[in-house]
Amino acid sequence: MNFEFDEEHNLLRDQAARLLADKSGMSEVRSVLEGDAPYSKSLWQAVVDQGWTAVAIPEEFGGLAMDRLALCVLAEEIGRAVAPIPYSSSVYLATEALLMAGTQAQKEAWLPKLATGEAIGTFALAERHGRQTPKLIETRMKNGALTGTKLPVADGDVADFAIVVSASDKGDGASLWLVDLSASGVVITPVETLDPSRSHAQISFDNAPAELLGADGEGWALTQKLFDQAAVLFAWEQVGGADRALNMARDYAMQRYAFGRPIASFQAIKHKLAHAYVKNTLARSNCYYGAWALDTNASELTVAAATARVSATQAFYYASKENIQTHGGMGFTWEFDCQFLYRRAKLLSVNIGSEAAWQEKLITGIEHSNLAA
Repeated sequence: MNFEFDEEHNLLRDQAARLLADKSGMSEVRSVLEGDAPYSKSLWQAVVDQGWTAVAIPEEFGGLAMDRLALCVLAEEIGRAVAPIPYSSSVYLATEALLMAGTQAQKEAWLPKLATGEAIGTFALAERHGRQTPKLIETRMKNGALTGTKLPVADGDVADFAIVVSASDKGDGASLWLVDLSASGVVITPVETLDPSRSHAQISFDNAPAELLGADGEGWALTQKLFDQAAVLFAWEQVGGADRALNMARDYAMQRYAFGRPIASFQAIKHKLAHAYVKNTLARSNCYYGAWALDTNASELTVAAATARVSATQAFYYASKENIQTHGGMGFTWEFDCQFLYRRAKLLSVNIGSEAAWQEKLITGIEHSNLAA
């Protein structure tokens, strides 16, 4: 079976790489990290102009109607560039949630705006508990309005609407609600994270108006399905970042001399870079599996997504920290760019669930597959 991307997807990859190299680079990440802007508006506009926000949206809603493999390609390049934009929140999560469970009216209201970048969406699940289950969710619908607090919400301070997970007395114990974040009863407070180039917020709802997304009492199943899809895309983003970290470490090791020779010739350096290469290659292999399952809506998607997510999380973290170590004392300074990859690796490692949560999901998925067999 051939898991390689075809010519059209590779062309898209090349275009994305050129755009991100020209428009972004680490200087753009630094400007957001050191400035007051929550994301790079110039880079976001460039991404919108290229149609990346419209990739998976059907043509009837102003989209390009491309397949999910195109999203995988874009995710990898966005990860490689450590792009400081709200792409994952708006495209991987909010857009896909609307496509999955939105009514015709909800799609007509928001998908065209998402496609043109006029609107940014986000997904709000996490609360004060570290681990999320329907029984721990405190946000609820009361008297036809939403009340509760979500923290942290990725890009919550820049989004125009949020898909919010609430507790429910029906079905699987949860429901999804679409909330216009400019409505009354919504209070948004920015919060600091390890990676300020991707903003986060606390969103409090006090009798805020909300529209049901999907059926009442089916929110948890919808969330898990959405996260399985998003996990593949996040994994590709992590693989892109891991490759960037490894290449940065390799280039520095080839140029930095000690005792009259490049430090890349020293066994201690070679072994750690080789180890990073093995982790990256394994993660990429698993991401190919995840991309195939995502594109074909295969029954193995849950296992494939968890496998890709776990291996990509481990690969990005290892490559980013060893990149700092390879740069030595200078790698820990503010002036060097190593920090950006490490910050993003740590942030992505807990997005849509921790590594431990995805390991548990992988084990559970394999057990279910064995029982079914």
